Amino acid sequence: MSSVTEQQHDQAAHHDGHHHPAKGFKRWLYTTNHKDIGSLYLIFSLTMFLIGGAMAMVIRAELFQPGLQLVEPHFFNQMTTVHGLIMVFGAVMPAFTGLANWMVPLMIGAPDMALPRMNNWSFWILPFAFIILLASLFMPGGGPAFGWTFYAPLSTTYSNDNTALFVFAIHIMGISSIMGAINVIVTIVNLRAPGMTWMKLPLFVWTWLITAFLLIAVMPVLAGAVTMVLTDKYFATSFFDAAGGGDPVMFQHIFWFFGHPEVYIMILPAFGIISTIVPTFSRKKLFGYASMVYATSSIALLSFIVWAHHMFTTGMPVAGELFFMYATMLISVPTGVKVFNWVATMWRGSISFEVPMLFSIAFIVLFTLGGFSGLMLAITPADFQYHDTYFVVAHFHYVLVTGAIFSIMAGAYYWLPKWTGNMFNITLAKWHFWLSLVSVNVLFFPMHFVGLAGMPRRIPDYALQFADFNAIISIGGFAFGLSQLLFVVVVFKCARGGDKVPAKVWDGAEGLEWEVASPAPYHTFETPPEIK
Repeated sequence: MSSVTEQQHDQAAHHDGHHHPAKGFKRWLYTTNHKDIGSLYLIFSLTMFLIGGAMAMVIRAELFQPGLQLVEPHFFNQMTTVHGLIMVFGAVMPAFTGLANWMVPLMIGAPDMALPRMNNWSFWILPFAFIILLASLFMPGGGPAFGWTFYAPLSTTYSNDNTALFVFAIHIMGISSIMGAINVIVTIVNLRAPGMTWMKLPLFVWTWLITAFLLIAVMPVLAGAVTMVLTDKYFATSFFDAAGGGDPVMFQHIFWFFGHPEVYIMILPAFGIISTIVPTFSRKKLFGYASMVYATSSIALLSFIVWAHHMFTTGMPVAGELFFMYATMLISVPTGVKVFNWVATMWRGSISFEVPMLFSIAFIVLFTLGGFSGLMLAITPADFQYHDTYFVVAHFHYVLVTGAIFSIMAGAYYWLPKWTGNMFNITLAKWHFWLSLVSVNVLFFPMHFVGLAGMPRRIPDYALQFADFNAIISIGGFAFGLSQLLFVVVVFKCARGGDKVPAKVWDGAEGLEWEVASPAPYHTFETPPEIK
């Protein structure tokens, strides 16, 4: 008898320990709770965003005036490279993964992610990857300086010994991404609440499911590319060396076969966030739910057949150029469907302009602008003029900053009250929005003009005629960088305290995450909810 009571007592003790997180650092080190891991990802990505932003400030300070002003050209190249790598792999992707960790189980009524131990592991290898990458900057000869696309032979024949660290760091980031993606897929497929059919899934969950498949498809391709770079550099192979029978253009094909789906990995979750926020503040159902799911799937499939639009100037056969031109134009159609559906959702809705909605509307306008400059770049003969100029920089920063990062900001403001139980300081948040909106356009819009006038990218100096524009761009850059410190203040203050919020924070919000208390309890949905 006693053994049974002991057993029960043990279970009760275990259960208690289960409900209250451990204290101190160990809680975060050993945690398998999706909310803790989500928070870790988000804090990590914010840290990386600020480090990557500091590097961008170095770039813009150097380009404020013509002539070599502040830093060595070689260090400038290191900054452009590491800024790109950190923003892509350290800021945008972990931020979306953090949002997925936090929100996907809540949205589908699951108690946790399906593979909680792997979840912990997939986060904790990331800090090490980025410590390795940042440590390479302190090596003799400095860090990687061949651009985030690390084209051979710049990354093989002409690089320093930092290449090994860089490759190792990329491998670890890739492993983390694959583990995270497997976890998301298994969670969504297996742990949905009873009654949650596929066409009842929230769009954020759909976009993440499709993103996870993209990650599993292309991360091994990147791993292959960096491994070939490693062996070319250190083990005398010649995959990308024409003298040994290789081909430097093959590198570009392999890289962009990963690289183009990668840019969709960085935008599909953003579409999911916007598709969640716009209906909330329009007080309407999302217009065309099914077409949004199909559009997301078709974007993901088409993302595999457009890669060589990055390579129009490499001497491709005309048939190849035509194929990639038309394929790129085709992928803009489902994206246009999405924009139409967001606008149609807002149409005649009872809109209130809360902070998440402000970021979402800015996203729709500015992301669409970035999409149109992408269509300009897709026109092969025109691309010969635009290629490797600041026009390209303008294009991808409109889709990555006013696209991906604005959507992350929108998502953070939308769910922050749910995570903390406190309302953030709305005045400060609106200041953050308006300063970011104005400065981001002062920063990136003039780049279209200097690009069309022929200013090459990734160069620390420029011709005199670009001086005025660059001064304006740099001022916009510094204003945008400083505005993000406001975000840090808002988040910090919100985590510390503020006005308490109810379970359903926003009027018009729908979904399971608004049925649990605010702040979200440490364990949710231990008995799955019934979906009617």
